[in-house]
Amino acid sequence: MQDILKKPNLKFSMIGSGSWATALVKLLLNHQEKIAWFIRDQKNIDRVMKNHRNKVYLSSVMLEPERLKMSTNLDEIVEWGDVLIFCIPSAYFIEVMGRLNISLENKFIVSAIKGFIGDNQTIAEYFHSVHKIPFERIGVVSGPCHAEEVGMERLSYLTFTSKLEENARLLCDAFECPYIKTIPGTDIYGVEYAAALKNIYAIAAGIAHGLGYGDNFMSVLITSSFREIKRFLNVTHPDPVRRTDTSPYLGDLLVTAYSQFSRNRTFGSMIGKGYPVQSAQIEMNMVAEGYYACRCIHEINSKYGVDMPIAEAVYEILYENKYPAYVIKRLTGKLY
Repeated sequence: MQDILKKPNLKFSMIGSGSWATALVKLLLNHQEKIAWFIRDQKNIDRVMKNHRNKVYLSSVMLEPERLKMSTNLDEIVEWGDVLIFCIPSAYFIEVMGRLNISLENKFIVSAIKGFIGDNQTIAEYFHSVHKIPFERIGVVSGPCHAEEVGMERLSYLTFTSKLEENARLLCDAFECPYIKTIPGTDIYGVEYAAALKNIYAIAAGIAHGLGYGDNFMSVLITSSFREIKRFLNVTHPDPVRRTDTSPYLGDLLVTAYSQFSRNRTFGSMIGKGYPVQSAQIEMNMVAEGYYACRCIHEINSKYGVDMPIAEAVYEILYENKYPAYVIKRLTGKLY
């Protein structure tokens, strides 16, 4: 069933209702007459029906409820679609998947999730190992791209990755529009791990910002972060044709570390300003994926031993309750 994406009248289902899911729904509606959308809170569905907006997340985007098949029933939404786009915070992914009672046979899976689940698995690894989905039927969407700028229709670039480049190109066609440029790729492993890693480094940038470090230091911190990502990918899954200086790697790191819309940078900045971790999470009212990714990368790297002083510094602050000012001060001697 590698030709799912070539079916006539291909149908898309979105699983997840946060800012990024809402942005992707907006893009799909440029080409699709109707989209199925799993929203787990009926009150949120009612708000969209009434206000034509997802007022909880990305309220700037106008929606057409008559073109949305919304339901709190995951099986109904999964059954309707040929292409299933999973856009749930990684921390809630397993709980949502526990509601699934039907087969994913003959479905094409797209992950828009930037994090790890289970035994430190990526989403593609999960679907392959648990649901026996061949990698030929799995795609990954990555940035650099913030939902807020998609909502404002500012020019942005998305990368769609799949083991078969033809499938990646077909996914590109489904999302491209005048303000979205799309790029096909085949490095599923590298893109998924880079997307998770950059959130850790955005937290580091936020912590440094919260502590009062300036742009000069930030440039060195992010340059060093990029080298850590490259080292990790080269050791854990070497790929001679991978170009980490392109947008889904370096570009995604830059926008997440610098942007005012970056929830991971915001979370880190709160930590740098003295917020306890739990208080920062509660006040944000949004998931900072880098918090969970940091623990996963720490555990994965215990096997490989890649030199990652910035990621380890973030781990010490978030999980070992070490004083941010001390940890970052010590880190400054390891950067160049």
